[in-house]
Amino acid sequence: MKQVALQANVVPIGVRSSGENMSKPLLTESLEESLDPAGPAEWSEFRALAHRMVDDMLDHLSTIRDQPVWRSPPSEVRSALSSSLPLEGEGEEAAYQSFLRLVLPYPNGNLHPRFWGWVQGNGTPFGMMADMLAAGLNPHLAGFDQSPTLVEHQVVRWLAELMGFPAHSSGLMVTGGSMANILGLAVARHQALERVGINVREVGLQHVPTGRATPKLICYGSTEVHGWAQKALELLGLGKSSLRLIPVDGEYRMNLPLLTEAVARDRAAGALPCCIIGTAGTVNTGATDALAALARFCRDEKIWFHVDGAFGALLRLSPKLGDKVDGIELADSLGFDLHKWGYLPFECACLLVRNPELHRATFAISASYLGGAKRGAIAGGFPFADRGVDLTRGFKALKVWLSFKAYGVKALARLIEQNVAQIQHLANLIEAHPELELLAPVPLNVVCFRYVPRGNEGADLNALNEEILLRVQESGLALPSATVLQGRYAIRCANVNHRSRRTDFELLVEAVVKLGRKISAGG
Repeated sequence: MKQVALQANVVPIGVRSSGENMSKPLLTESLEESLDPAGPAEWSEFRALAHRMVDDMLDHLSTIRDQPVWRSPPSEVRSALSSSLPLEGEGEEAAYQSFLRLVLPYPNGNLHPRFWGWVQGNGTPFGMMADMLAAGLNPHLAGFDQSPTLVEHQVVRWLAELMGFPAHSSGLMVTGGSMANILGLAVARHQALERVGINVREVGLQHVPTGRATPKLICYGSTEVHGWAQKALELLGLGKSSLRLIPVDGEYRMNLPLLTEAVARDRAAGALPCCIIGTAGTVNTGATDALAALARFCRDEKIWFHVDGAFGALLRLSPKLGDKVDGIELADSLGFDLHKWGYLPFECACLLVRNPELHRATFAISASYLGGAKRGAIAGGFPFADRGVDLTRGFKALKVWLSFKAYGVKALARLIEQNVAQIQHLANLIEAHPELELLAPVPLNVVCFRYVPRGNEGADLNALNEEILLRVQESGLALPSATVLQGRYAIRCANVNHRSRRTDFELLVEAVVKLGRKISAGG
């Protein structure tokens, strides 16, 4: 392939030297450049490289079980990846070889069947190809009169139907659960201030009409709520102090009586309750708040009800498990990921808002360059730009659309049920072993446990289990993560992995016990 580089003697387009004949073309065809291959021969050469890229990735995926889950990039790789900016290109082939050598062998491991760290999905080969198709088509998804826009509208309708939302609900495909939740909270803030006569988009939080004060807006979540909530309040100008963290019960769910007391206290102090955040599947333990009860409370108190359903929302796909998130269909807004229990590649999440007019009122702007038309390419305007902060958006909906069509929702439901059953199997193995201890209930797909050696008087169990976890990760056998529950360090497995098998969890138990014994003996 030819190398594309800027040439110092190329006259910039539109620039002529003094006295140059103005009838001459600005730039001769021989000097014009493109990043596409030039002519049939170079297209053929690039086609071969592209096919090899696909084959290499499919080889990587098909042999992933035989590879280490994770390995740290060695010093020579780190050095190569801190090299200086390339001013001249080396060509596609050489660049690709750098990828194979420096990048492909050293990811964080979430493709592997024994990756259970945090809650990260692993994608599918078909999802990978869907992303290739989306990038090849490269549509601009603010709107426009085009099939990709129709696909996103259809995907949003499908997801609203799955979540039990009204057919007219508004929605938007976004990068991840954090962004979906932040946008949902922005709609809640808009409504709360609108109710007291303040247009936050017009005057902000500082410049309210003379003689009035912006009320103190308060949002509520459990002590297990994800960190996005604090980021959202900081970003929206409300501040961390506006987040009330309500203690949880023995099942790690928000304590409803304590929530009731907190809301009454804040109202009495002159504050304005803005939003209550229910969680469907907490990060630490997989707990789900009592969503139906929260929905009733929010309705009675006239408070916005937002649900963070990052992975738990998709339990609704399963007839066996859907009742665990009953009440999610009553939310005013809902954020959830498709790249977790939807098994799709990053990035792919959705925000649903029950009231489409309020959703649009929170974000839509009027500008001449964003004006709609009854005909032409811009017919229909920019509906997705009116539902969030992004104007330029990629085609995230395609991998949802293709995967749903290829596999069907029932297949995803079976995989979700499989993940939960696998974690229950792990929990049973832990409970049956005299040197292992469960540290939290296991309602879904997350298990927290630790190694407890026999005769452990005086043992520093937190330090011991941290060392066990690090050695398991460094061995490349498996990749659980960690958390701390009531001061106790826990080895944590969160399973949204369609590649995992029960034998993988049995291997983990064997490794933890073996390492625990070795470390306890001074090894």
